[in-house]
Amino acid sequence: MKIASFFSGAGGLDLGFTNAGFELAFANDNWKGCWETFEKNHGIKINKQSITNISPDEIPTVVGFVGGPPCQSWSLAGSMRGINDSRGKLFYDYVNLIKAKQPLFFLAENVAGILSPKHHSEFMKIVNAFREIGYNVTFKLLDVQDYGVPQERKRVIIVGYHEKMGKTFSFPLPLNKKLTLRDAISDLPEPFAASHKNKTNGNTLTVINHEYMNGGFSTIYMSRNRVRGWDEPSFTIQAGGRHAPCHPQAPKMKFVEENKRVFVEGKENLYRRLSVRECARIQTFPDNFIFYYNDVADGYKMIGNAVPVKFAEALAAKIMGDIKIAIGEKCQTDLAVKQEA
Repeated sequence: MKIASFFSGAGGLDLGFTNAGFELAFANDNWKGCWETFEKNHGIKINKQSITNISPDEIPTVVGFVGGPPCQSWSLAGSMRGINDSRGKLFYDYVNLIKAKQPLFFLAENVAGILSPKHHSEFMKIVNAFREIGYNVTFKLLDVQDYGVPQERKRVIIVGYHEKMGKTFSFPLPLNKKLTLRDAISDLPEPFAASHKNKTNGNTLTVINHEYMNGGFSTIYMSRNRVRGWDEPSFTIQAGGRHAPCHPQAPKMKFVEENKRVFVEGKENLYRRLSVRECARIQTFPDNFIFYYNDVADGYKMIGNAVPVKFAEALAAKIMGDIKIAIGEKCQTDLAVKQEA
């Protein structure tokens, strides 16, 4: 069963779907920083245009569309401009391509902020736009740590099933076991600091991508504790290396006053950012998935923007099962009609 991917990035969502048995037939992203990583890991060429310039004729016939339209417009940590930001309007380009191709299903992923009171009205317009083109739509705010990901990360998932499937998507139940930083990264050796000007160390690394960003920590960073313990899930992995959490080898940061914390005296050497590979592990990318970049910041960006692989796989497995059931039911109905005839 073939799918088309949009806003693909490094392809965490795509890898989850292919792990669940789907075949990637089309992918698109106009950020050049992800192109080499995507193509070398997924084995297909990526369409490099903005989604606004893609013609439906360029997209092959597929059973599903998957994608995470840019989230900065809706993020609680950002400007919250929503649909007033050109990036926020890309949701409607996604709707229009789905309308033109009419796949059996679509999935869209975005940040929790899209459900905020400020954006609720516009969000419901987007949901209704999907419904108006023939889809039964379900959405929910989920935490990826409920689905085999060692990280607190809340994301809104929207799934639409074409009306001809005669079904509505229901979200998979959370897993009982929660994974921790110990589960994810405790077996990794000490990483290397990035090279001069935070360039990659490249092929000199014994563990691919196991390098961390150098540089000081901003007052914003120091306003909160950035250390989670070994037996806790990670903080959310963000798209900026400057905001990567600290490694759990360090003690929790010491509270001084509101919006101000400091590193524990005498332990300053233990406070380093998680490496690119450690962040990838926390996002459940396998170690054989290699990130290609010159600037270490681009490695963090690709990983932080990705949908965690195991989370995507859990959603994809449920969708795959529903499609197989729908196809089976249709075959039985067609057979019954032929027998009656």
